[in-house]
Amino acid sequence: MTAGRVLVSTLSCFLIAQGALDGPAKAGRHDTRLADAQPNTSAPGALVPVCCAEMRYRMIGPHRGGRTKAAAGVPSQPGVFYIGATNGGVWKTTDYGRIWTPIFDNQPTGSIGAIAVAPSDPHIIYVGSGEGLQRPDLSTGNGIYKSTDAGKTWTHLGLRDGQQIPQIVIHPKDPNRLWVAVLGHPYGPNPERGLFRSTDGARTFQKVLYKDENVGAVDVVLDPSNPDIVYAVLWEARQGPWENGDFRGPGSGVYKSTDGGTTWTPINKGLPTFEEDRLGRIGITVAPSQPKCLFATVEATRNAGLYRSDDAGESWSLINGDPRVTNRASDFAEVKVHPKNPDIVFTGSIVTWKSTDGGKIFNALRGAPGGDDYHRLWIDPNNPDVILIASDQGAIITVNGGQSWSSWYNQPTAQMYHVTTDNAFPYRVCSGQQESGSVCIQSRGDDGRITFREWHPVAVEEYGYVAPDPLDPDIVYGGKVSRYDRRTGQHQNVAPVPIGRADYRVIRTMPILFSPIDPKTLYFASNTLWKTTTGGQSWTQISPDLTRETWEVPANVGKYRDTPEARPTRRGVIYTIAPSHVDINTIWVGTDDGLIHVTRDGGKTWSNVTPPDLKPWAKVSIMDASHSDAGTAYAAVNTFRLDDLRPHIYRTRDGGKTWTHIATGIPDGGTVNVVREDPKRHGLLFAGTEQNVYVSFDDGERWESLRLNMPAISIRDLVIKDDDLVLGTHGRSFWILDDITPLRQVDAKTATTDVVLFKPQDAWRYRWSTYTDTPLPPDEPAGENPPDGAIIDYRLRSASSAPVTIEILDGGGKLVRRYSSEDPVEPIADEGNVPRYWIRPTRVPSKAAGMHRFVWDLHYPPPKAFTFSFPISATPRDTWREPRGPWAMPGTYTVKLTVGSVTLTQPLVVKMDPRVKTPAAGLAQQFTLSTRLYDAIGKVYDAIQKQPGPSTSLRAGGAAPGGRGGGRGGRGGGGDSLRTLHAQLLQIYGVIQTCDCEPTTQAVAATEDLLKQAAEI
Repeated sequence: MTAGRVLVSTLSCFLIAQGALDGPAKAGRHDTRLADAQPNTSAPGALVPVCCAEMRYRMIGPHRGGRTKAAAGVPSQPGVFYIGATNGGVWKTTDYGRIWTPIFDNQPTGSIGAIAVAPSDPHIIYVGSGEGLQRPDLSTGNGIYKSTDAGKTWTHLGLRDGQQIPQIVIHPKDPNRLWVAVLGHPYGPNPERGLFRSTDGARTFQKVLYKDENVGAVDVVLDPSNPDIVYAVLWEARQGPWENGDFRGPGSGVYKSTDGGTTWTPINKGLPTFEEDRLGRIGITVAPSQPKCLFATVEATRNAGLYRSDDAGESWSLINGDPRVTNRASDFAEVKVHPKNPDIVFTGSIVTWKSTDGGKIFNALRGAPGGDDYHRLWIDPNNPDVILIASDQGAIITVNGGQSWSSWYNQPTAQMYHVTTDNAFPYRVCSGQQESGSVCIQSRGDDGRITFREWHPVAVEEYGYVAPDPLDPDIVYGGKVSRYDRRTGQHQNVAPVPIGRADYRVIRTMPILFSPIDPKTLYFASNTLWKTTTGGQSWTQISPDLTRETWEVPANVGKYRDTPEARPTRRGVIYTIAPSHVDINTIWVGTDDGLIHVTRDGGKTWSNVTPPDLKPWAKVSIMDASHSDAGTAYAAVNTFRLDDLRPHIYRTRDGGKTWTHIATGIPDGGTVNVVREDPKRHGLLFAGTEQNVYVSFDDGERWESLRLNMPAISIRDLVIKDDDLVLGTHGRSFWILDDITPLRQVDAKTATTDVVLFKPQDAWRYRWSTYTDTPLPPDEPAGENPPDGAIIDYRLRSASSAPVTIEILDGGGKLVRRYSSEDPVEPIADEGNVPRYWIRPTRVPSKAAGMHRFVWDLHYPPPKAFTFSFPISATPRDTWREPRGPWAMPGTYTVKLTVGSVTLTQPLVVKMDPRVKTPAAGLAQQFTLSTRLYDAIGKVYDAIQKQPGPSTSLRAGGAAPGGRGGGRGGRGGGGDSLRTLHAQLLQIYGVIQTCDCEPTTQAVAATEDLLKQAAEI
């Protein structure tokens, strides 16, 4: 962490409860807090610092917003707003939502439930972590954070065991005085819940409103005319350990304090009750211009709706019972009043509604079919036409009272449930996205970056796995189950049971995947396992119900264990499928109710091989079968729903007879969602938790953080695609760690070797941008492409005083390209008519100690030209100068690293973009002509330089006149015959190099004519 020292809260407390697992996993007692510290990767024996210091994840998108619950504006700073994605961190805009910038990524959590900006000092911001909701896919946080410099740096303070903070309010004149609603553990009782007050800027807290360990606070507001008058809402609700488990109790209600929160009085006259109406969540607000007027959204099975009080809460009456206005109040419960007109009322529900008659009649202000789901509204008190809305689709802003809105297609906060890749080139990354549907997005874009052009939905439901056909990536399966054809855009329901029946159970996210051995075999799970070899036209059930028939109610259910909702029934599902990579008949499955089974005969018989420590409803999140041994498998077990935040990963090497718990190095708080084995290096494992990515080099015996530049975010799934690590996050879209080959090569010896040159992965000859037109604006949302060329990784044990050089040699040992740490680095500046923010910076090999990543762009050195230009199809901060040197031919090269007296070499294979169908002979002809032209260009250039009189020196800068020279050089002296010839040679050189094509007859003829002229010099 770079922002602020972690402080110890004076009020931190933690729950001691019955453990979900016994034995090796700290039997019986567990800490339910999210740990702040990451594992110390600089400890003796840690390998991540040795191999990965300059490795970086890149975010590829999509830029489609996800669930965003916290939102605040700054009245004194028009255009400045803050939002908190429920699992995507804190974001800031200074331009009314055109650009959102993450400002919380160095913190140990990304789950956000509340944001408050001090009215008296906009530099002071408080953030409450944890979603503050009751729903099956939520993430928890670790307390409250504070910034005193408008979000540049943060200090982590108290309330760390509250897990969910849904609301914060600050005194209008004293930024150190605040009230915090703490909802508490979603899956268990805990004492750190209720309403808390701080008078010293959140350094310490007093619990000022509390019922018991099952009742949390969900909302708090101040009377704008008197901040000593405080209204708070308590909510008794609990999630069950099984999907959609939901418990309620009589503790919900509205309370009022007239002394700043010291004493409280219930004010529920006229509101529904739990006993008669099964009262649930309440949302509350005060009309700023008429403080005795209050509105409340009320969830109940009877008499739900929008309630109004005109006597400061002494009594309430139902003003609107239309269920649309307050629909799904347990998710939203948002109500706000116009700051200057008490009759203008807004509610946030599936739609944002607006009333102009005090709440009697509402009309839709913002919404869409399918439901956008609105959580929070903020209205500018100085200019009420400015409104910020946070929804399940992201955040949007209007400056004209709702006539138009900013976009939520500029926020990469998509919540992915899983991640898969297809066999296209470039490969696509796919998943269902919470609330929005599904997406498959290219891992690299053809236009220099990854934009909206590179992704499209694939007809999978929001919670679903996506399973692209291995034999035809344009056919995509997913969800429960759909089949999508990219060529026609049509989809079909091909579920094994198209209409529900009693013996067929499914929940939100159900596994579907192809066999890694037989690409025609597709598996899908409900409470039983299904198989198809006909693309879903017919299915075969290949297992009985593999879930628990009955079970003991988990201890964390607590006081609700005797309710009808907690009655043990068979309600589990198969939650993960892991077909063997080496034996077609071996298949592993894990259930969400804590069982693991394996078959060794293709599903004819099944064995229960559950580790003995797994208790009911310890969710087997994802299993992975070994790539080399049919008896080895790994299981990520998530016990969050048992109110246990400890990490759990299991390994078996004997077909499930015995299991070993392998989570050393992953801190408490890091519940594990996924574990995967690398297909190429035995013992190399990757795991994803609710905050981080981890790697193990010794088959899980010890884990190290592989967070690198990632925000702390929920990693719901990860896969290894060729040499890339691909992450599906639940709040920050997709990320890729390119080229993990150093992870496959590093060992203890690497750390003690003076100079290491890692063997590079195969490089694709791939054109960075094939776009031909003017670029998208530089601030248009976009994901990042992989490095442009061959990645070369090396490590220096200590800094070098001698130059560091990297040379590329062809198959015959001839020098292709040479780079040196002593090469000049030109500062980036405006060049001609090209602003500096388009230009790719010059990079040279580093002499510093540590691991370094360098990229050869697969070109020979640039030809000698008097002027250089930039292509019209520019990429922000990554546009190269033209002309570039000739493309290197596909084939085998040698990378040569020299550091002082040490010289190391490694082979490098360059492959052609497989979409290019030009025969090898055509590519060879192109290369031969290009290199002949390249030599001639240099010869003529040297001849011009030798002419008497003024001359134009070679320089790497200055765009050609008009800015659209395509990198072909200028004509220099105009009438001078050598300059004309030089310009013509560059022009035909550009024609030959433009595409990976066999040169045309006319281009060859023009080339030969110009080469003949050059030969006569």
